[in-house]
Amino acid sequence: MALPLAMIAAVARNGVIGGNNQLIWKLRSDMNHFRAITMGKPMIMGRRTWDSIGRPLPGRETIVVTRDPAFRAQGAHMAHDPQSAIALAEKLAEGLKAPEIIVAGGGELYRLLLDQCATLHITEVDLAPQGDAFFPAIDHAHWREAGRSAHDPGPGDEAAFSFVDYVRI
Repeated sequence: MALPLAMIAAVARNGVIGGNNQLIWKLRSDMNHFRAITMGKPMIMGRRTWDSIGRPLPGRETIVVTRDPAFRAQGAHMAHDPQSAIALAEKLAEGLKAPEIIVAGGGELYRLLLDQCATLHITEVDLAPQGDAFFPAIDHAHWREAGRSAHDPGPGDEAAFSFVDYVRI
């Protein structure tokens, strides 16, 4: 049985998720939220997202999607297309007893896998910065908002934000 896919992303008002292969804001609260959602689950990410993080994240199994057959990421698993990554994540999820597989970026994987996802965990960031990576538009004909929690900036946060969960209709 296939496990559900869930995306997690921090998205600015203008759809920006990053620039120059890095986050362009600091939100400690969102990092804590990301950790809580992804802990104990397999995560699929693109090579550029992997490069921006630079290491495997503890307590999670990371699968890096890359077209480069020679690319290796120490501490992570490799896949050469999104569907192979999903198949590998399902195998890893069995050992982790994970209820879902996380798609953790970047923009290209979000675009390619959005139609296969059951859940979106979106942090809406109250900024509109310049950037070169974007989250695809959420078509509300296919998604229902299942929860929202608005927050003023806390310690280590550069902006106000809302944690928003969407489920596929």
